[in-house]
Amino acid sequence: MTDVQRDDVDIPTEDGVADACLVRPADGRPHPGVLFYQDAYGLRPHLKSMADRLAAAGYTVLLPNVFYRLGRSPVVEMPEFIDPGADPTIWERLGPILAGLTPDLVKRDAGAYLRWLADSPLVADGPVAVTGYCMGSRLALWTAGAHPERVAAVAGFHGGGLATDDPDSPHLEAPRITAEVYFGHADEDASLPPAQIARFEEALTAAGVRHTCEVYTGAHHGYTQADTPAYHREADERHWAALLDLLKRTF
Repeated sequence: MTDVQRDDVDIPTEDGVADACLVRPADGRPHPGVLFYQDAYGLRPHLKSMADRLAAAGYTVLLPNVFYRLGRSPVVEMPEFIDPGADPTIWERLGPILAGLTPDLVKRDAGAYLRWLADSPLVADGPVAVTGYCMGSRLALWTAGAHPERVAAVAGFHGGGLATDDPDSPHLEAPRITAEVYFGHADEDASLPPAQIARFEEALTAAGVRHTCEVYTGAHHGYTQADTPAYHREADERHWAALLDLLKRTF
């Protein structure tokens, strides 16, 4: 593991400026880029520590505040330990924010994030990888479908609503994806029932997408997030092994 450097950066977009966290090896050299999509709880110490771990493995990681239209991070203040079961107002505050982040906005913003990575001297030439958590899994798929020439690998963990009847359902991006895909589903996840898991994989298979989809037994939605009750250490370490293996194959 190498030393890392973390900086706050601003990403110009068509709709304003997205604040973001950039983490990379401290050697000052360019490294393969990874676009890291947050969960609904926003940029916070735990997500930044995850970006640190990725960077220490040899990557330049961009973690943008996808809610930037509503202000700089934190858009919604979160407690040190996030437990919606103990505080239902958390989702009351987050619900309207999530609803406002439409697929069209996600794809437009993704173009800005990818251009920034392409222009950065800290990012190696060539395509990047995208990883996402919870809602970030959907963002990762929309990004890969909208920008196939820029995305070489896509990973998603404990994603919900991946294969719904909605006309913008993420699984419908499959025919446009050229990246290799890895998804680690939680088997105790009401937001992704078995029927959706099957539909999601069927869409990837039908589109000829190179993919691996695995169900993590005993894991709940949010199993990688150590600052929530959903955290599952074994599933989290399995996710790290799978993600780093995907990146190693990609770069």
